[in-house]
Amino acid sequence: MRQLVQLRWLAVAGQLIAILVAHFGLGVTLPLVPMIGIVMLLALANLLFMATLRRSWLVPGEVLLALLLDVAALTVQLYLSGGATNPFISLYLVQVVLGIILLPAVAVWLLTAIACLCAAFLIVDHLPLVLPPRLDGAPVDVLLAGQWISFAMVAVLLVLFITRISRNLRARDAYVAELGQRAAEEDGIVRMGLFASGAAHELGTPLSSLAVLVSDWRRHPAIGAEPDIHEELEVAEAEIERCKQIVSNILHSAGQARGEAMGSTPVQTLLDRIVAEWNAHPGAVPLRHAFDWTGTPTVAAEPALRQAIWALLENAAEVSPEGISLDGRVADGRLMISIEDQGRGFADAQLARIGQLYESTKGPGHGLGMFLASNVARRLGGRLEAENRAEGGAVVRLVLPLATGPSGEG
Repeated sequence: MRQLVQLRWLAVAGQLIAILVAHFGLGVTLPLVPMIGIVMLLALANLLFMATLRRSWLVPGEVLLALLLDVAALTVQLYLSGGATNPFISLYLVQVVLGIILLPAVAVWLLTAIACLCAAFLIVDHLPLVLPPRLDGAPVDVLLAGQWISFAMVAVLLVLFITRISRNLRARDAYVAELGQRAAEEDGIVRMGLFASGAAHELGTPLSSLAVLVSDWRRHPAIGAEPDIHEELEVAEAEIERCKQIVSNILHSAGQARGEAMGSTPVQTLLDRIVAEWNAHPGAVPLRHAFDWTGTPTVAAEPALRQAIWALLENAAEVSPEGISLDGRVADGRLMISIEDQGRGFADAQLARIGQLYESTKGPGHGLGMFLASNVARRLGGRLEAENRAEGGAVVRLVLPLATGPSGEG
């Protein structure tokens, strides 16, 4: 409708210029008052249509009504200026073609029938177009020149409108395809979530049993006499507690209401906690970190965000056992968390499909970390980026909006 309004403004300007040039420039006698009156009525109707553009919806039949208005205005103008002998009668084709693009089949046939009836009426009845005698000896036939101008106008208007409509349709198709892709990804997330919740319930009992056994072993006199074994059991007990905490987080996340308002947490606290947990993990790859911001920026307190960052760190550690880096900075009101490694980097095909489900070089069933990180970032209004570094290795970056709500740990 917005593009129809723009085309109608072109029609208003074109009709007004044609009338004035023909009457005052070429000396063709025209009924100026009714013809300019039709132009003004068309302009007024266009202003009313512009007022409807504030809505996000159209009344059924509104586009058909707009095209019928253009057909009616053109019919009256042609009736007053020679009818079917007027070279601009081919402008009917513009309305018919637009109807083919925009209207359902029944409405198109109705519009076509009305346009054909109007053209037939103009053959039978119209006011004559009287050319002044001085144009008889003109080097260029005025009617032929008018036919060429009419042809050029039809061609240009159709190209302008159809290319814009085609661009809109392509954008709509791309949007629908993106929605389909997201639906498929979210279906995968739902399936993984159901599996994770079920696994968490089942893991609770064996983890509790293991915790009891390890605790009993640590108190056993024979094991207490072996410092090395006692130290390893302490590590095992800590790892079991960590697993129990992960299981508790899964069950807690699964039980949260979907409409629950999300709080915010300081970025420094979130990343410091991740660094501390990483360094406390036995056998962890060395982690270098650097944070750059002023004040106390906060980010959405989404439990999955911590898991996403951890998954990216583990991915980097697998390909870069000599060390990885965690950098955080704030720029243009957005938080950028970068994880760098010194591995072999990404292949071009991987970069093109970064963050897609099961897209990994490690074989079937892998690639969940990057996929979950991408979806967490998108859910929070951000994105996941990846690129190869010039000096070798790769960098994966979470770009997230800063939280505007109150800061807090929950």
